[in-house]
Amino acid sequence: MATPKPFPHAGFLHDLEQASAAIPVITATSLSPSLARILLTAEGGPSAPVVADLIELLKARKAVLQASVDGELVADALRRYQKFAKPGQPSAHIVQLRQQQGAARQAGSQARQAFIKAAAAFVRAAGIEVPARVALERFVIEWLDANVPKGPLPRDEVAAPSG
Repeated sequence: MATPKPFPHAGFLHDLEQASAAIPVITATSLSPSLARILLTAEGGPSAPVVADLIELLKARKAVLQASVDGELVADALRRYQKFAKPGQPSAHIVQLRQQQGAARQAGSQARQAFIKAAAAFVRAAGIEVPARVALERFVIEWLDANVPKGPLPRDEVAAPSG
């Protein structure tokens, strides 16, 4: 059964989304040299277009991971119910699960398309050279894992009610 893992860059994404605290957070965070070179301008402040593209890229990556987990959960449930289904006309519950599986696949495809679009925009804005014969999606995922700080949201942010 698929267990949802927390988004590895949730804390950094949360920090980037804080509009009022964006400059101190970005400069105070321990950034990799590659990420610092891309995000910070010559004046030392963050480059707004690149930060906006990075936020969209991280949101798209989070959506891809969530769509993957959702698809796996529906597929697990469908396998569990089909295993004991009687031959003949499928039950209404199995039909509903198949519809959910189709919707989950479509959501996954849309999330991947949004991720590739966001990755292309970020790579273009940041001036990152994508090696030849490497898929953009794979390269950007590896680049994010290597350069973007990981960590969940701080405990006080998770517990605080939104609204």
